[in-house]
Amino acid sequence: LVQGLDLRFAQSSTSHSNMSHTILLVQPTLSAASRTYSDYETVNQAMEGVCKMFEGHLKATYPTRVNINYEIGDLYAFVDALSDLSALVYDGKTNNYVPHNKDWIKERVFAMLKKAMA
Repeated sequence: LVQGLDLRFAQSSTSHSNMSHTILLVQPTLSAASRTYSDYETVNQAMEGVCKMFEGHLKATYPTRVNINYEIGDLYAFVDALSDLSALVYDGKTNNYVPHNKDWIKERVFAMLKKAMA
């Protein structure tokens, strides 16, 4: 998503403070013109943003349905179908943003939803 930068995506599910400012970089299609970003005060708010993005997609796909139910696999398939999705999470120790890929985002969304169901 960010041209000219060497972003090495963290592959682990390293713990970041839920209070870390997070920027979601989204590219729904192959077109560079589809690139957008959203910023959030916390990682959890960003993961809620991913869920809301998916729910918006479902509402647009099924405009006549009053209730739409989905499973985590449906959300994962949506994330995987995006041309690109990355999260930049602020690390106060290094005063830098740490980039994370789709797999990390899916792990964090799952953890957030699991916690919400408890």
